[in-house]
Amino acid sequence: MKPINDTFLRALKREHTDYTPLWLMRQAGRYLPEYNATRARLGSFLALAKCPEAACEVTLQPVDRYGLDAAILFSDILTVPDAMGLGLNFVAGEGPVFAKPVQSEEAVNALYVPDIEDSLGYVTEAVRVIRRELNNRVPLIGFSGSPFTLACYMVEGGSSKDFATIKKMMYSRPDLLHRILDVNARAVTAYLNAQIQAGAQAVQIFDTWGGALADGYFEEFSLKYMKQIVDGLIRENDGEKVPVILFTKGGGLWLKEMAATGADCIGLDWTVNLTKARACVQDTVALQGNLDPAVLFADETSIRREARRVIDSFGKVGNGGHVFNLGHGINQHTDPEAVRILVDEVHNYSRQMHAA
Repeated sequence: MKPINDTFLRALKREHTDYTPLWLMRQAGRYLPEYNATRARLGSFLALAKCPEAACEVTLQPVDRYGLDAAILFSDILTVPDAMGLGLNFVAGEGPVFAKPVQSEEAVNALYVPDIEDSLGYVTEAVRVIRRELNNRVPLIGFSGSPFTLACYMVEGGSSKDFATIKKMMYSRPDLLHRILDVNARAVTAYLNAQIQAGAQAVQIFDTWGGALADGYFEEFSLKYMKQIVDGLIRENDGEKVPVILFTKGGGLWLKEMAATGADCIGLDWTVNLTKARACVQDTVALQGNLDPAVLFADETSIRREARRVIDSFGKVGNGGHVFNLGHGINQHTDPEAVRILVDEVHNYSRQMHAA
């Protein structure tokens, strides 16, 4: 059954829309007081993510507050390596930390594709709960991290500024990294398919760190495995197409290659010119993005101006499709009122543009 507001899905399929649909990466997060209240009640980020009812609550908070055109499942990309038994924990001031980083041949060979319902059933249950509570208002997006991005955390043991450990492995023992990436790709494929079967109506692959790779290495160690996932995904469920979005932060160099994977939409960070990106992919895929998240720290006039600039940069929709988004996630210190202003401007200005 199509959502009552299916503008987001139609944009992904490059069909006619009356306005440019909008959702925001990290739209359910620490910038919202209601999210912080829910998280405090649950006691920790992981407790919140692993409680389907609470995950549903925070997923719906920004949709209820702003009238966004899509909800995105509240979870974390690191649920997959956590399900592999690597011991995920979130440490204050450090971020995610794995108790068992994958840094030896033995550790690589011990990796396995987890049973999704057994180890990640709380995620698929959250999808079902969210779909029920959304009551078909807007579509629900499922997601996962890309194989390379997951590998960065798994090999480094947590966050990294230079990715020295995984790059050392990539250059000196590429066979080990390929083994990790293959396991990750098979796990992500199963994970996203389980989300789709549970009710996700579109999915996004977050390749947050693919842009840290050199040209040639991106294609071999990131893009190849994202294509493997795209090829293995369920693309239709309940009689409706399930669009796939690829987002590589820093991936502007490889737009043509990403568009050739079979994905329906390419997400862009704020460093990419939308006009040039559209010309590059020649409307073969939809484009998503790409406002600099820092714009939301500016005054109202500036926010509205920059929102219009993004819409103007994409231009007339024609045979293309545009989903408005940030070029990365919302900063936790963003004023919630700034997001309201942004949503208002995108919806109103794009209606004028689409009607012209």
